[in-house]
Amino acid sequence: MRALPVGEDALLVEVDSGEQAQALHAELLRRRMEGSLSVREIVPAARTVLLDGLDDPVRWASALTAADIPPVPPHTHEVIELPVRYDGPDLADVAAHWGVREREVARVHAATEFRVAFCGFAPGFGYLTGLPPRYDVPRRATPRTAVPAGAVALAGPYTGVYPRSSPGGWQLIGTTDAVLWDHARVPAALLTPGTRVRFVPESAA
Repeated sequence: MRALPVGEDALLVEVDSGEQAQALHAELLRRRMEGSLSVREIVPAARTVLLDGLDDPVRWASALTAADIPPVPPHTHEVIELPVRYDGPDLADVAAHWGVREREVARVHAATEFRVAFCGFAPGFGYLTGLPPRYDVPRRATPRTAVPAGAVALAGPYTGVYPRSSPGGWQLIGTTDAVLWDHARVPAALLTPGTRVRFVPESAA
């Protein structure tokens, strides 16, 4: 673990893996909730966590790099269920990459409990982890100029749901009608870091 100063009152903490980043994020949230950590924002990414608005960055840099961070608690959030139709245009390509039939892609994906590791790319877009490494898939060689809102997609170790239409190079395996980003909702994002997610299959209309 390495803590790098950012400006006058922030730290960027680098770790070796996504699992460590998720564990560090969960531990920092716990410390803030119990009152032992005063910080304005805690922002996880793939292998970093940004702490913004620290009262004493130098002290926290030393404390965090020496800390023994426990693994992520198993049930820190309720499970959000997203209805999905496994009708994506790349479903056959993913099945071929996995060496299974298309219905097996849907079965494996729906049987997995995911966790939002971090958010980015677009408002409301969560990077979900949970599939074993053998199910990693490459991005498309040629990205699409427009991916529809609600597309359920895979890339590398991640599952994601496009909250709005945008260009994208992920492999599209399904569709959901869930609203991922709503300005009238608090919080606006349905999926936030740490959220547990399951995809519930629907019949294709």
